[in-house]
Amino acid sequence: MAFDITPYVDMSPKKVRELIRKGVIDFPTAGMCRGYAQANLVILPYEEAYDFLLFAQRNPTSCPLLEVSDKGSRTLRYIAEGTDIARDIPKYRIYEHGKLVREVTDVSDIWREDFVSFLIGCSFSFEAALLEAGV
Repeated sequence: MAFDITPYVDMSPKKVRELIRKGVIDFPTAGMCRGYAQANLVILPYEEAYDFLLFAQRNPTSCPLLEVSDKGSRTLRYIAEGTDIARDIPKYRIYEHGKLVREVTDVSDIWREDFVSFLIGCSFSFEAALLEAGV
């Protein structure tokens, strides 16, 4: 399915997150916010967070960490000030016991105080550089 991202290409990340929170954007953000890094989000219970952190640190090429939240925090300190992790992503895929159980646009109702969020760099960020270089 194709989405028209033209209105969002030169928009600031903060503005795009506001539109996501309002439900205007609920589709992939590839190509939006030219010049800014894009990220994937992983949210895990604290008891599993260390294992994932260790995995990411040992695999920085395929899993580059951009930021890790504090336990239970729905905000970020460095990358995206004012972010609400539970509402500012267009779609959340919820897995239970390794199986995708649903997709939603808000996870506020299931947020837990033991969640830790990981922002991981994704291919959307370097794809823009490759396209600009004519690759």
